[in-house]
Amino acid sequence: MALAQAPGSGLQWVELSVFVLLFLVVSVMGFVASRWRAAASLDHLDEWGLGGRKFGSWITWFLVGGDLYTAYTFVAVPALVFGAGALGFYALPYTVILYPIVFLPALRMWSVSRSRGYVTPADFVRGRYGSPTLALLIAITGIVATMPYIALQLVGLEAVLRTMGLNGGGIAGHLPLLIAFLVLALYTYQSGLRAPALIAFVKDGLIYIVILVAVFYLPSKLGGWSHIFDVSQQKLQTPDPKTGNPSGSILLTANNQLQYITLALGSALALFLYPHSLTGVLASRGRSVIKRNMIALPAYSLLLGLLALLGYVALTAGVKPITNAATGNADSNTVVPVLFDTQFPSWFAGVAFAAIGIGALVPAAIMSIAAANLWTRNIYKEYLKRDATPAQEAKQAKLASLVVKFGAVAFILFIDPQFSIDLQLIGGVLILQTLPAVAIALYTRWLHRWGLIAGWIVGMVWGIIMLYGIPNPKTGKAHFGGSALALDKLSIFGWHPFSGSMVQIYPGFVALIANLVVAVIVTVIARSLKIFNGTDDTEGTDYHADEHDKDLRPIGAAH
Repeated sequence: MALAQAPGSGLQWVELSVFVLLFLVVSVMGFVASRWRAAASLDHLDEWGLGGRKFGSWITWFLVGGDLYTAYTFVAVPALVFGAGALGFYALPYTVILYPIVFLPALRMWSVSRSRGYVTPADFVRGRYGSPTLALLIAITGIVATMPYIALQLVGLEAVLRTMGLNGGGIAGHLPLLIAFLVLALYTYQSGLRAPALIAFVKDGLIYIVILVAVFYLPSKLGGWSHIFDVSQQKLQTPDPKTGNPSGSILLTANNQLQYITLALGSALALFLYPHSLTGVLASRGRSVIKRNMIALPAYSLLLGLLALLGYVALTAGVKPITNAATGNADSNTVVPVLFDTQFPSWFAGVAFAAIGIGALVPAAIMSIAAANLWTRNIYKEYLKRDATPAQEAKQAKLASLVVKFGAVAFILFIDPQFSIDLQLIGGVLILQTLPAVAIALYTRWLHRWGLIAGWIVGMVWGIIMLYGIPNPKTGKAHFGGSALALDKLSIFGWHPFSGSMVQIYPGFVALIANLVVAVIVTVIARSLKIFNGTDDTEGTDYHADEHDKDLRPIGAAH
């Protein structure tokens, strides 16, 4: 069997044909999904945006897995390992500690949302605190933080298209991506959450096949794992011509250990605050489904660890990232696609590219639906049309999902991060600031709503300021160059408590601490002044409701 042509030598017709064929298959599935387990009408957010709230254990496992393990897993994490070494493995402990952390909060969020008809985390905040303002802040944060996450999926899809020879400059260079997202937009518009739920079966099946072949076949071809680690260490220690410093190491260093820890913990705390993560939870049939999934989902973490190792495999194979014709810069996100392109037969490389591409489309669909739900429930209905009917809400959400998708495409046209993973990490800094109002509020209303608003403002402003001050020497970017802040640059009103320290930390974690401190201080002041803390629409029993309870709110009821 002939291997694929060298990347950059023109269109790879065999790979492209296999990719297009599998893409067409899942597109047909996306359109057919509107009739899969469908109610009489999809003109309700319970049906269009949450799949009827009736997905069982298997569907939920594939849906949530397809939602959380994305192009970020297949492209961004190996690219970070390829460029920086051990730091890229932060994603492994983060997904290990994630599920024990969110096990109980996810159950409580499902119960209260099922009891009260909540579709978004901002719905819950609105009901818990009786504060449209706080709910608006949560909704805006969710939408803004989701946009770079969708953009990350586009980066993965473009990396595959570029490797197959579709690497033009200007708008024409992005045309294949636009076509793919137009098809995605149409079947998501028609079928809602059922489309990515059905396609997730194909996506995960393809990914498991590709990764199992890759982790056994490629090391045997390249001299074994011991040789791969030795070569990777040697190449990572070679000084970068632009910075004069080593690119990374296969072991953590004294300067990035704190970043590794805070990045893993911060990412674990952030993941289920994203609206798309909660969408998968709220679409579940009952608490037992969520319990089973929190136990079973760590199986994906094994997959993630194996995928991360492909960064080292690419280093050993001598992979050179493809130059982006639109920017003139090397696209580090093409590392894994080029590895597959050069090491696999053409037909199997096409299967692998389809797995990555579909792995980008599934979460992009879920994310756009979640963002659309936020717009519809917490901005459109709250501020623009209070008497909106369920059918009008569904129509508005469908239109908003289109806007979100193509907004993410526009996002890609104007940015060029060195590592696409920075898109997700920057979004994580923002979404972390909703933790006090969403996660802590599931257990207590002690924090005052004005304290939560003040904490959110401080966390967001400081987080963005810290991100703005991070340069990227490799690309020459002076601002928003990554997500690793040197403690030397940490400033508190001009005071530098760690002056001279090159130890790095995740700015989202720092911003969250500031958020919580301010929230507590303002809460104490507000409570001492006896300032009204809003009306709580929820009841204690709401947080323990399950699918068979007698008085449970009917699915599809007016909100």
